[in-house]
Amino acid sequence: MREIVLINIIGSDRPGLLAAITGALAEDGVRILDIAQAALHGTQSLAVIASADDSARLKAVRERIQGVAGPQARFTPLSEQDYLQWANAGTDDRHVLTLMSREITAAQVQSVTEIAGRHGLVIESIDRLSARPDLAAASAEAKACLELIARGVPADITLLRREFLAAGTLLDADFAIQRDDLFRRHRRLAVFDMDSTLIQAEVIDELAKAHGVGHLVSEITERAMRGELDFRASFKERMALLKGLDVSVLDAIGASLRLTEGAEVLFAELKRLGYKTAILSGGFTYFAKQIQARLGIDYVFANELQVEDGKCTGVAVEPIVDAQRKADLLEQLAEQEGLTLEQTIAVGDGANDLPMLAKAGLGVALHAKPLVKQSARYNISTLGLDGVLYLLGVRDSQA
Repeated sequence: MREIVLINIIGSDRPGLLAAITGALAEDGVRILDIAQAALHGTQSLAVIASADDSARLKAVRERIQGVAGPQARFTPLSEQDYLQWANAGTDDRHVLTLMSREITAAQVQSVTEIAGRHGLVIESIDRLSARPDLAAASAEAKACLELIARGVPADITLLRREFLAAGTLLDADFAIQRDDLFRRHRRLAVFDMDSTLIQAEVIDELAKAHGVGHLVSEITERAMRGELDFRASFKERMALLKGLDVSVLDAIGASLRLTEGAEVLFAELKRLGYKTAILSGGFTYFAKQIQARLGIDYVFANELQVEDGKCTGVAVEPIVDAQRKADLLEQLAEQEGLTLEQTIAVGDGANDLPMLAKAGLGVALHAKPLVKQSARYNISTLGLDGVLYLLGVRDSQA
């Protein structure tokens, strides 16, 4: 009669223990149905579900394992019904939960697991993607990330994401949930808004300041990014206010632009992984080309700054890169690269980014306006641009 047993060994991390345990199982031809091991700070946990054709063979194996592991080994008999119920549950959909923050706290972990549990998800494993922290207080640019693998299918994933967003806002963290499927590990195109995404400025506002109309333009920009104004109409209005701007200021403004935290790390890693990258910006090609050169970006689509006699004309040159054009360009680039939209990533912060964020397989709102945060499936509000790598499952040691 078939016998099934769960073997648990918890204790000090001992080199060669796994080989010794599996060797004991192999000696009598015992079948391994499942196996898992984890180690943390010199302590390891090993679990094996084993099956033998008769109790005498399993008894002999048990004696060998106790001879190797001693009292650290625990044996729990399982009925075939128990095993089959567990094995069938293991075929359910799996999801990846990502917890990002400057510093991981117990309250954050409790919140993400409690919310997941209420939505029918069972946490199977937890792994740290970020480097191990030191004992000093977290710095302003510290990074911390846990990746949790969960089994189950949430009844309402939109509601789950909404609860994650609310909890993350309270706890200074970002919580994300993704299907654990092949697409997550095989995305190959990443597109980015530029202003307030790749760089820490809205360039049109900087141009307006140089022209003495900064307060007028920045107010319109802010309302447009919040989704209170139509982007095309607001862009034309802002361009008209720039009429007569001397282009001699462009180089100084370009030189002053600061990259967003984590941009260089992210693009270096995306290039290493074989991604194609693009800027899809409602800003200006003149500045986007500079950012392209700094980060090694493949494609640039932005607006042209029309100049005559060294002065800005104030005319918005068609086609304007607005919300719909960004989404269309994402689709065109994916088709050009032979990719599905599920294999794409889009990152932006404003309301004019929402259509492309919705169309991409992984659409990330970065330090976004409230409307955008509520509408996007994924948010990064606590870390820099390289937080996107955590959503791809990339460890700090790999980047």
